[in-house]
Amino acid sequence: MTKTIIQFSILFIVLVLLQAMVFNNICLFNVAVPFVFIYFIVYLPLTLSANWVLTLSFIAGLSVDIFANTQGMNSLACTIIAMSRHSLLHFFFPREDELSIPEPSIRSLGQEIYMKYLFTVVLLYCTTIFIIEAFSFFDIWRMLLRIFCSTLLTFLLLLGLDSVVSRHD
Repeated sequence: MTKTIIQFSILFIVLVLLQAMVFNNICLFNVAVPFVFIYFIVYLPLTLSANWVLTLSFIAGLSVDIFANTQGMNSLACTIIAMSRHSLLHFFFPREDELSIPEPSIRSLGQEIYMKYLFTVVLLYCTTIFIIEAFSFFDIWRMLLRIFCSTLLTFLLLLGLDSVVSRHD
C-alpha cells in the first residue's frame, strides 16, 4: 500500500514537472500540443474511490494550470476525464468481474481495449481543453485540426510511456 502511494506520488511529480518544463513548450507545426501528464489520471488504480480520482485529477490539472498560467482550463478538463473514466472503462470492458485488475495498462486490459480507452480519454481531454481555450466556434476547422493533431500526438506518447511504466511494474 505504502509502496503504491510512493510510486504514484513519484509518477505525479515527474509527469507534472515534465509537462510544465518540457511539453508545454512543444507545439508541433503550431497545432499539436502533447499532454502527457494525463497519463497519471489514466493509470490511477481502478479500485480507487471516485472521490479520490476526482480529487487527484483536479490537483493534477491545477498543478499544470499553475505552471502554465491557464486559469483552471486543465483542472476542468482533468475533472471531466476523471468523471468519465469509470463509464468509459465499463463501455469498453462490460464485464464487472474482469475489472478487478489493479490499474489500466496494455498488459492488464489487452491491447485493443486499452487503446480504445486511452484514445477516448485523450480525445475527450483535448476536445475539452481546446473548446475552453477557443471559447467560440469562429475558426472551427483550426480547432478541429488542433484537437485531432494533439490527440494523435498525446496518444502516441502515452502508449510509449505506458510501455515503459508497465515494464517496470
